Amino acid sequence: MAFDGTWKVDRNENYEKFMEAMGIGMMKRKLGAHDNLKITIQQNGDKFNVKEASNFRTIEIEFTLGVSFEYSLADGTELTGAWTLEGNKLVATFTRKDNGKVLKATREIVGDELVQTYLYEGVESKRFFKRG
Repeated sequence: MAFDGTWKVDRNENYEKFMEAMGIGMMKRKLGAHDNLKITIQQNGDKFNVKEASNFRTIEIEFTLGVSFEYSLADGTELTGAWTLEGNKLVATFTRKDNGKVLKATREIVGDELVQTYLYEGVESKRFFKRG
């Protein structure tokens, strides 16, 4: 599958503004902008296994397309939601448990990059990953 492989963050667009909108403090935003995130994705039909490794934590997430699950961000923000496949894009809608606000995320392959887009409270951010 197209998403399969290990992806290392290469660059960010508007990521600090996004983290600020999420309510993440300045120190954590500075650290988060340089987290050296590496994502390993394995897809088997509609099931995904995703390992996220960064300077802060390593977690493994398993999910099935269209099935809601719980997830915690690196700063401890708890979410519930689901990923779906729309064409060649993975699309997620998560709801924050603390305030009920919605975080949207997409993952798509553009050229030789994995582009992860976040949208929260009108603030959009992108993270670009290269295979590696």
